[in-house]
Amino acid sequence: MKFAKSILVFCFLFSSFFAQELDLLSFVTDSNLSLSKRFPVFATFKTTRLINSQTIETVKHKTVDFRVTHRFGNIAQKSNGGGHTLWGFDESSDIRISFDFGITDKIQMGFGRSKMNELLDGSFKWRFLDQTQDNSIPLSVCFYGSAGITPKRESALYPANVIIPNKGNYSHRINYFSQLIFARKFSDRLSLQFLPSYHYRNFIVEYANATNDSAKETNGLVVLGFGGRIKLTKRMAIIADYYYILSAYRKNNEATPYENPLAIGLEFETGGHVFHLTFTNAGGILENNLIPDCRDQWLCGGFKFGFNISRVFNL
Repeated sequence: MKFAKSILVFCFLFSSFFAQELDLLSFVTDSNLSLSKRFPVFATFKTTRLINSQTIETVKHKTVDFRVTHRFGNIAQKSNGGGHTLWGFDESSDIRISFDFGITDKIQMGFGRSKMNELLDGSFKWRFLDQTQDNSIPLSVCFYGSAGITPKRESALYPANVIIPNKGNYSHRINYFSQLIFARKFSDRLSLQFLPSYHYRNFIVEYANATNDSAKETNGLVVLGFGGRIKLTKRMAIIADYYYILSAYRKNNEATPYENPLAIGLEFETGGHVFHLTFTNAGGILENNLIPDCRDQWLCGGFKFGFNISRVFNL
């Protein structure tokens, strides 16, 4: 009887321990699942830029993103393109070479050189908020800022009759661009972003718009940007972005028409780099150039073919 009682007590203790172990395993598993859902969402976009706009992505720690961007001339004959320029391939409105360095996984610094206005630029990008898989944080948020300077002579930048105070002062040739990037990856196939931005030029010519209550050009421009990526296959996607410039001077300006930059393209991922084929009405590549000086119209054939090549190297 004592032996039987001992067996019963042992069975009871074993079953109790086993039940507790199952409960503990269940708790640990649930906890891990809960934690995994709080992980950041990765690869909202494939590269740090779409076409004309930045993305939420940053260069990773101890890596360098070497990028070559080329923008040809206008395609249609109505906009000085056509067969005599091989539909824009004989010309280049802008070429840019840039290097971006990953200081940390979320902070990058870079510099570049553009053909347009001979612009030299330095940039800073900080991704300080990440969208999570459980949507406890529904958006990723990033700050981007750049400063550009042109070594071009003032006589080549401004009309001869413009009076320039402190002529020769290099601060006249400096401009700035800053923006916040709000992005969300809705699914593996769809990512969208919103980019409120501000562009400031130290020196401008104060032209007036005679058809819009004599509104004058301003040093600062408030800009609203939009961008998106739709994945088609494992290695190909449609990309697009658009900047709307809030400026009374530029609205309905018949003497000097201005347009909002619009771009669309295809993205290809091929092994170690990402390749973009693009069409846009913006002649410039960097925001410091394309925001203040976009003048070509899509409906008049004023769009240009271009490409972006990005290659990442580990340090």
